[in-house]
Amino acid sequence: MKRALVTCCLLLATVLLVAQHVYNVVDYGAKGNGIDDDAAAIQSAIDACSQEGGGTVILPRNHVFVCGPLQLKSNVELHLESTAVLKAHPDEGIYHLSAFGKNEGEGMMWIYANHAENISITGKGTIHGNGIAFMGQELDDSYELKPVTTFDPRPHVLTLTDVKNLTIRDVTIKEGAYWTVHLIGCDRAVIDGINLLNNLKIRNGDGIDLDHSKNVRIANCYITSGDDCICLKNRREFEEYGPCHDITVTNCVMTSRSCAIKIGSENMDSIHNVMFDNCIITASNRGLGIQNRDEGTVTDVTFSNIQLDCRLWSDVWWGKAEPIYVTSYPRANGNHKDANWRFPKGQIEGRCGEVARIRFNNISATSENGCFIGGDTKDKVHHIYINNVNLTMRKTTPYEGGVYDKRPCKGEGFVTGKVHGVYVDKASDVLIDGLHMAWDKQFPLRGFPVRDENSVSVVVKNEMESFF
Repeated sequence: MKRALVTCCLLLATVLLVAQHVYNVVDYGAKGNGIDDDAAAIQSAIDACSQEGGGTVILPRNHVFVCGPLQLKSNVELHLESTAVLKAHPDEGIYHLSAFGKNEGEGMMWIYANHAENISITGKGTIHGNGIAFMGQELDDSYELKPVTTFDPRPHVLTLTDVKNLTIRDVTIKEGAYWTVHLIGCDRAVIDGINLLNNLKIRNGDGIDLDHSKNVRIANCYITSGDDCICLKNRREFEEYGPCHDITVTNCVMTSRSCAIKIGSENMDSIHNVMFDNCIITASNRGLGIQNRDEGTVTDVTFSNIQLDCRLWSDVWWGKAEPIYVTSYPRANGNHKDANWRFPKGQIEGRCGEVARIRFNNISATSENGCFIGGDTKDKVHHIYINNVNLTMRKTTPYEGGVYDKRPCKGEGFVTGKVHGVYVDKASDVLIDGLHMAWDKQFPLRGFPVRDENSVSVVVKNEMESFF
């Protein structure tokens, strides 16, 4: 009897201890009726959880929690139960915290964290960015952007700055109005098993942006995004966080109207030690892209075991169905809404850095265009290795084709002419070993398997060409 009593007391203590670590937002006044703004109640639950040493903030099932800006804090797991929805409030006037610091021209923050650690976002629920509420008129393949000058109220979904030990797992994140998951200066992050479902017509709707971040693992994700699905960069606004490096991406499926996997274009530091493996890309404007447009460098990157298909879209979207794209060109001069944050302080002209030791292994692509490798000088893009790449060239849209897209860059943004399997323009030390080309006999503007223009040491081995 005494032993049973002790056991019951221990069980009760355990239940009470667990209960102390769980914070249900409804208990803090959240209504979850899809109408009222629940931001204050949810923030109260997050604050209490963090102040009391950490735990889990629960958004319970069968509720829609509409809310304005929220700040996540250290040692807090935000858990969305199945059928729970956290939805961005549609009032543009409540978003006034810039996603890019002093640069207010490129969107505000909705859910954010600053200088924190041990943050998790988990569960089978949905984070809904309410993107269409912030758009202009719907067009054929995009939405118009509302006119802005140096202040853009569109909310980014997740902006996480200087967070150490971050986990985002299993949730669905959808309908972002601007960037969706933006990691700035983060260290030791895991993004696993999420569904990121952005509207394919929303411009600037990036999926996952790794910005000055390191030691990041992305795996088992499904991403649809009007802009880039996964993008690595080093924005000038956050230069204090240093280079972006030691990144792995595996087992992901992606669709994009721009570039499914992109490195750049904003890059004022170093991006290095990066691996993309075992991914599928469908119906994208560009497949695997390195778009260096600033003084930063991109080195030691490997793309392997990737199946992709590309197609042409309108000029609203950057890219011309290039399956593989490796470039370094100086950024175009201009007076942009970002108040020239693209350039070093006090300058209105940019320069571009080195792109080197980039490897493509076991890539299979069906596309309306070929691969493009190029830089502004012959030594800027070098040591590019293409091994066992299979290209099937098939026309699938009414767009004319025969164009490679260099934007954003100084001078002419397009290279026009015939479609080649691999077009090398002003690069050096390019090795193509195992290029297998299959052309539709009716393919227009058909060129050569490999065209070398103004380059140095382009070596082609084991080239094969066929028709169907």
